[in-house]
Amino acid sequence: MTDVLRILIAPLVWLAAFSAVYGLHGLICGHSIEGVVFGLPLQRVLLIAAYSFAVLLQVGLLVALYLPRFSSTSTFVRFVSHATGWAGLVATGWSLLPVIMTSYCV
Repeated sequence: MTDVLRILIAPLVWLAAFSAVYGLHGLICGHSIEGVVFGLPLQRVLLIAAYSFAVLLQVGLLVALYLPRFSSTSTFVRFVSHATGWAGLVATGWSLLPVIMTSYCV
């Protein structure tokens, strides 16, 4: 893994997750997806699953950045990649939270 990739991977994964989850939200609302799963509306289950997958992906990425196998030999790159990893995790959790906390379609 190159140093630039180590630094940019978490924000790029956040960008992809943000686009995917809000795209799913648009598809759910635009195509009137209906159904019930485990006593919850299918729309809510899909959005919660997408949110959970995005957060777990960021957690896995953060864990990988701390492993010696993927770690950089440069102290600066290691520090910055850990910082952007944490920033990506927080950004994913915070920016996608409204999708599961608010109504899914107006």
